[in-house]
Amino acid sequence: MRDFGIKITDIIKSVLMSEREFLHEPRFNDEEVKNLKKCIESTFVSTVGQYVNQFENEIATYTKSKRAIAVVNGTSALHVALKLSGVGEGEEVICPALTFVATANAISYLNAIPHFVDCNEKTLGIDPLSLGNWLDKNCEKIAGNLINKNTGRKISAIVPMHTFGHPSEIIQIIDIAKNFGIPVVEDAAESLGSFYHGRHTGTFGDFGVLSFNGNKIITTGGGGVILTNDINLANKAKHITSTAKLSHRWRYIHDQVGYNYRMPNLNAALGCAQLKKIDDFCKSKRNLFFKYEDAFRNFNGISLFKEPPFSRSNYWLQTLILDRGLENELEKILEYTNDNGIMTRPAWDLLPNLKMFKECPKAPLPIAQSLSNRIINIPSSAYLV
Repeated sequence: MRDFGIKITDIIKSVLMSEREFLHEPRFNDEEVKNLKKCIESTFVSTVGQYVNQFENEIATYTKSKRAIAVVNGTSALHVALKLSGVGEGEEVICPALTFVATANAISYLNAIPHFVDCNEKTLGIDPLSLGNWLDKNCEKIAGNLINKNTGRKISAIVPMHTFGHPSEIIQIIDIAKNFGIPVVEDAAESLGSFYHGRHTGTFGDFGVLSFNGNKIITTGGGGVILTNDINLANKAKHITSTAKLSHRWRYIHDQVGYNYRMPNLNAALGCAQLKKIDDFCKSKRNLFFKYEDAFRNFNGISLFKEPPFSRSNYWLQTLILDRGLENELEKILEYTNDNGIMTRPAWDLLPNLKMFKECPKAPLPIAQSLSNRIINIPSSAYLV
């Protein structure tokens, strides 16, 4: 019996000088307490207050996006971004098979159908080469629409995702999307602080979305942001995420079906304090990567995932990848590490393997299937170094 679990546990404990660590924990200090206290004292703790606008402006400035619209979570951000991209009922949306379920859930909220494609080992995101070949073979342009020849349905958007904070080959994916005439909504939920060719993730497509869940690199407790450089679309996003209410001093006039997706001021207050530390968090996580890289350097059978070429990753989650042929070791490693105080997690089960998505269209998925059986995320909190 292999002793990978024992070795991995011992290495992580030696790097962290700790007997027990969670996968990813937030890091707070007096700045968050001060903001929350001010927010509570103002009594504006819900969807009206100074911190929401401040947080939106600061996120837009940091990412160099023209607009940022704060919402309750990353899934609602995806939902609205897809809706405003024109995704309609019964249409298909391209997305990676290896991603968090929220990506496909948001597509389903519009009664649209996820269409799963493969990833590559270099980025863990959508593989542009296999994507282009798949669309060339299986789709055709009819009356200006991209049609899946196998289902007869329109393909109305693509959602590339930046896995574990590592940028996908988004420029190549954008070029393919333009060639086929479909909009791009970047799922950058995990990649605040990550850059591709010097440009922040989430700013390449028609929309980008960020998440500030409790386990993300910065947190608002729960929250998300829609990024866009299209001011008209930004105004529409702001409107429909605020219940589509028209401005009036006392009347409640709504001009369409909207969503109660506005981020509360209390959450935004936390986010404003957290955002001040984003550079420090990214630096700490990069230093943690270097420590892990050195510790696992001579570990045969396992590699530590490194940021892709032309990227600067936030290293949100540190990721070990088992060599091919060692897939049977995955569950043993996860069981031993978790039993011994080190929280580890696999990648997500492939979405087309989940019962609600089994009948969805999909490309061949050899790389995604292989990676889902070989990925191990290890403790990654910013305070660990």
